[in-house]
Amino acid sequence: MARLRVSIALYCVLAAAATAPAADFTYQETTQITGGSMLQMMKMAGMFSSQARKAGDPIVSAVYLQGNREARVSPDAIEIIDLDKEAVTHVDLQRHTFYTMTFAEMKARMEAARAKAEKDAEKHQPAASQGTTNPNVQASFDVKVRNTGAHKTVSGLDTSESILTMTMTATDTQSQQSGAIGITNDMWMTPEVPGYAQVRDFDKRYAEKLADVMGFGGLDMSRMLIANPGAATAMGKMAIEMQKLHGIPVMQITRMGPTPAGQPIPAASEAPLPASQSPSGGDLAKKAMLNSLPFGFGHKKNQDQDANQNSGQQPSSAQGGLGAILMETQSTMSGFSSAPIDPSHFEVPAGIKEIKAPEAALN
Repeated sequence: MARLRVSIALYCVLAAAATAPAADFTYQETTQITGGSMLQMMKMAGMFSSQARKAGDPIVSAVYLQGNREARVSPDAIEIIDLDKEAVTHVDLQRHTFYTMTFAEMKARMEAARAKAEKDAEKHQPAASQGTTNPNVQASFDVKVRNTGAHKTVSGLDTSESILTMTMTATDTQSQQSGAIGITNDMWMTPEVPGYAQVRDFDKRYAEKLADVMGFGGLDMSRMLIANPGAATAMGKMAIEMQKLHGIPVMQITRMGPTPAGQPIPAASEAPLPASQSPSGGDLAKKAMLNSLPFGFGHKKNQDQDANQNSGQQPSSAQGGLGAILMETQSTMSGFSSAPIDPSHFEVPAGIKEIKAPEAALN
């Protein structure tokens, strides 16, 4: 969840061309999984796992920014990003271990994973479609930003509401079955916080480096645009829509999951989740996990529609699609400060053992 802020805000920060003067800046970020079938499933697993029992608990992190370094400190972990060294250090405070991975190592692992995936695909795909995506699947994308005009006080600041919705619909042209995945981000924006320009500038520079690591803007982006012609149009539209966002998102409530007929997932302010969900959390989790597959839940969707018709019940779309939400998370920022920061916050605590970066580790 910590890096979700970067991924969703990426399109916003890249538009900020100005470079902020070097200064120290600190704030707190409280994140929490607040709903969705995944939370229900984790609660059910709580009887077997102490970690699962904490799934819905809020996590309060202190974020320290000093020049080209950012440290994110939570009760269980520390993440230190150093743009000068082009490295990220992960500290596990429960296991008392840490590892550091450079951007070059991340890129090498990413390229190796891509090469392996392409090699595996060549073994399993027919010769006519080797090295390409399924030619029978057409994908369409939609992105919209709405400024609702609603206001409320968050962390002592006056904020206004902006709702970002993103949907991706995939259709099999042979079977005519389709499925859609949606993300809705309900953002409460304040015009400005003194010193926060440092965060914007750091995120911009970090996003640019990550883009190189992930291959964005190069060959992989070209491949994606060729495989999904609609992606280029969607990216252009996204750039236009993002211009409607103004200010700093002090609070964000993000929802994701499958969505009927490509309709946007309702925002939290428009359709709050019920206190308890029915049927059972296990049934919801199973259904949501099946339906979350982007190219494979059309058949499942048709079965659900038939079942609803036979039972006289309304389909989930008539209920706002809330039962299909995989996860709802909330992130709130507070405690903004420009006071000088002790450099020790950017160092690995004493007594922590260094280990090799796990094979699956990618920031």
